[in-house]
Amino acid sequence: MRIISYNVNGIRSAIKKGFLDWLKTDPADIICVQETKAAQEDVDRTQFKKLGYDDYWFSAQKKGYSGVAVFTKIKPDHVEWGTKNKISDDEGRVLQLDFGGIRLINAYFPSGTSGDLRQRFKYEWLDEFFLYLEQMHRQHPKMILCGDYNIAHKEIDIHDPKGNKKSSGFLPEERAWLDRFFEARWIDTFRFFHEEPHRYSWWSQRFPTVRLNNKGWRIDYINVTEELKECLAEAEIYPEVKHSDHCPVFLRLKDPDDCL
Repeated sequence: MRIISYNVNGIRSAIKKGFLDWLKTDPADIICVQETKAAQEDVDRTQFKKLGYDDYWFSAQKKGYSGVAVFTKIKPDHVEWGTKNKISDDEGRVLQLDFGGIRLINAYFPSGTSGDLRQRFKYEWLDEFFLYLEQMHRQHPKMILCGDYNIAHKEIDIHDPKGNKKSSGFLPEERAWLDRFFEARWIDTFRFFHEEPHRYSWWSQRFPTVRLNNKGWRIDYINVTEELKECLAEAEIYPEVKHSDHCPVFLRLKDPDDCL
């Protein structure tokens, strides 16, 4: 099973920048995207069908905002839209699919960069989502959580840790949430394979040279519960793929028959 997580910063914009041509290269079996900024009726979905992908969408009630989708060549056994957290579900933040004994959760974590009100919402969302994940873990031991977390975990995950110590996305409380998350038997799959610095998945668009000079943040993840540790085969980040201010992150799992 090959999985990609990718904040496309608007699926229609990404399509105009060659997203479909990239899909033609068969980058993964399952493509989880965040920040679609569109409802499924806003997009010609036959384009994905022609490439062999079934598509599942969970869009925000507010037009042109948030939203997640999954394009998959593997038929899911079950799909769940949202988490029954009304505010989160109104913003189209979580989409869940079951593949055999594995639950895949595609999540777009809130950003707090627009001010104190959204930062407070982010903390509330994180606390509620943590409890939800604990509940799901009891029901589904083998889980994958992918998405734009909007948090850089360690100093190695951000180009300027000192300059950003008071920036949303690298605040002590946010980083402590990730500490708690990984202590709850989740694995950072990229760091499982890669210890090297300067590996990022997002670059600010405010300054055109930021991505060119690789002054980024690693805020996009594909993480798994400990029960899938033996199935981990490969993880990567693809900064050369450019349809967004983010880039895709990748995970490959071994055949379950070989590892479970």
